[in-house]
Amino acid sequence: MIGEQRILVVVPARGGSKGVARKNLREVGGVSLVARVGHLVAELDFVDRAVVSTDDDEIAGVAERAGLAAPFRRPDSLSGDRIGDLEVLTHALEAMEQKDGVAYDVVVMLQPTSPLRRPEHVRAVVSKLLGGGFDAVWTVGPTDPKYHPRKQLALDSDRLSFHHPGGAEVIARQQLEAVYHRDGAAYAIDRECLLHQKSILGKNASAVIVDEPMLSIDTEQDFEAVEAVLRERGSETA
Repeated sequence: MIGEQRILVVVPARGGSKGVARKNLREVGGVSLVARVGHLVAELDFVDRAVVSTDDDEIAGVAERAGLAAPFRRPDSLSGDRIGDLEVLTHALEAMEQKDGVAYDVVVMLQPTSPLRRPEHVRAVVSKLLGGGFDAVWTVGPTDPKYHPRKQLALDSDRLSFHHPGGAEVIARQQLEAVYHRDGAAYAIDRECLLHQKSILGKNASAVIVDEPMLSIDTEQDFEAVEAVLRERGSETA
């Protein structure tokens, strides 16, 4: 709790995965993705409740041993690969409020697939949300100008064109405004934003910029990249 604000952490971790089988149970740095979130949450003294939202008993067991609660199973209707974060978080919030008999003011989403996050990233989004009166605060990363939206191309019926209407006007990178991408490390969302605006971003959102590697795991290559970053971090502190 921060002040009078109750904080609920939700860790979405379904059993299925198209890119990498049983992805949420795979290890990086010798620890499964789900367990890494549990260990990180243990370093956050402001969290009132931390739960895993899963449809899988094995994931639930691993999560519980890592310190996360698994008091419900996600229904089949929320277990497909086309289910959005909004539906999963809303279900978890409503389930926990019913079980615990309290209202949670802030929902923090920590996806297992972002194992490079640090406790300070989570603290930063929650602090900014509450201190700035925002609907939501996400961690984001600066997008490399090489991949700027105004430099992207579209191919339609074998016809190449600029994706952005102003793409043809870009000559130098100095013309490009800074843009950011969601890095998946941490999301803090106000209860009203989820339940009434029905959004994880809302009308009044902000961001914490994380200017360091924050890889989101989707492929085997991503696992290798994360392992490389963890080895580098270890060498820095050895």
